[in-house]
Amino acid sequence: MMQQNQIKNPQSPLLSKTKGPEMNDRDMVNETLAGLKYITDNFNVFAREASHQALHNDVMGVLVESHGQTREVFNLMFRKGWYTLEPENSQKLQQTHQQFVNYQSQFPYNPGMLQ
Repeated sequence: MMQQNQIKNPQSPLLSKTKGPEMNDRDMVNETLAGLKYITDNFNVFAREASHQALHNDVMGVLVESHGQTREVFNLMFRKGWYTLEPENSQKLQQTHQQFVNYQSQFPYNPGMLQ
């Protein structure tokens, strides 16, 4: 049963309700997403710390591709109902927004100049 505060598509009826030790489609896609998250995290560090410009450029290309693949796998999981999101309440969103607006006053430069 889906909780009221979840954002989720219905799961495929083909997915067994009882889970045994074997990997099903959801498990394999979930492992793929976890692996892609690990790869993108490490490529982020690699791109930041690459000292040679050509290497940095190559790593950035791979990083962008891996982020794209990660997004595609996330979208697949969400479409199939295998990834659940929970909405944040509007009061907490407003508080977080205000917190970051307040941080802007502490910047030594005008944030509008960066755009």
